[in-house]
Amino acid sequence: MTFPSLTELGWGAHFAAQTDEVSPRAARISGIARTRVTALSRDGPLTLSCPHGLSTGDLAVGDWVIFDPDTLLIERLLDRFTRVSRKAAGKDGRSQLIAANVDTLAIVTSCNADFNEARIERYLAMAAAAGCLPLILLTKADLAEDDADYRGRATRLSPVAVVITLNARDPEELGRIAAWCGPGQTLALVGSSGTGKSTITNGLTGENVATQAIREDDAKGRHTTTARHLLPTANGGWIVDTPGMRELGLADAAEGIAEVFSDIEDLEAACRFNDCRHETEPGCAVQAALADGTLDPDRLSRWQKLRREDRHNSETVAENRARSRSLGKVYRAAQKGRRDRGRPG
Repeated sequence: MTFPSLTELGWGAHFAAQTDEVSPRAARISGIARTRVTALSRDGPLTLSCPHGLSTGDLAVGDWVIFDPDTLLIERLLDRFTRVSRKAAGKDGRSQLIAANVDTLAIVTSCNADFNEARIERYLAMAAAAGCLPLILLTKADLAEDDADYRGRATRLSPVAVVITLNARDPEELGRIAAWCGPGQTLALVGSSGTGKSTITNGLTGENVATQAIREDDAKGRHTTTARHLLPTANGGWIVDTPGMRELGLADAAEGIAEVFSDIEDLEAACRFNDCRHETEPGCAVQAALADGTLDPDRLSRWQKLRREDRHNSETVAENRARSRSLGKVYRAAQKGRRDRGRPG
């Protein structure tokens, strides 16, 4: 049986520079369970274990690791070139990894009531913060009265994102996505449940990922994908299908937000005062753009909301990390004290 080479799995100069081995004992993580991870190597699929100090929560589908071939223990996690993450649901201030080493992040939404500019902008900011190319896939175009309207609205949200409308069940139309998951390339799909992510995955991989229809009254779907997996595409690349996200909090995404809203950021830079709040200050370029109609007030409100949220969440995540480090020091000191007391005098 022939297995993919490291290059075909997505290995490149970024990872080769992190090891001195001519033939590295490298594997790419394809799935994550509670205590073990599945991975792909040039010798075939593997089940790896985490060493002390590294948990499965520190890993993401798409990661590259160096492993011990005798013990199948992960020795080292290699630095990522892209890192897709969000603030985890809840109030504990954790950052949740979604995928790693993804070349293109495809934002999947439908030409119906699921289409939401604010949500798409969040995903675009996530892609920019991660360092991925953004791709917007508008599914169910065959069922829409005017798919061109949806395409125009999506195109206006980003100067760099490619927007494609398609019927995800049509193999010929799916072929238009093939360029983003060619040999060695990794495409990750994100979006709400019921928008067609699993249908796209099935079409590109030949796998039979479960799909369910959406509810007609609100265009919402049930969760069919419950875990992330790295799957090979028929075109020689790789795809990560993610579960639908009910919450998409951003943290440490200031640069991504600035990139998505670069038009407003440029206006802000032109304001007379550096600390301009864009309300009643004289010389405010943002207010001038609102007045002459070149800036949509709804887009300004979404930008302001995302910046406030990101600042708050970033501070919460930083506080959580600091608290975890402090607790770790306390636990280590307590363990050392118990060991010292147990030593004979």
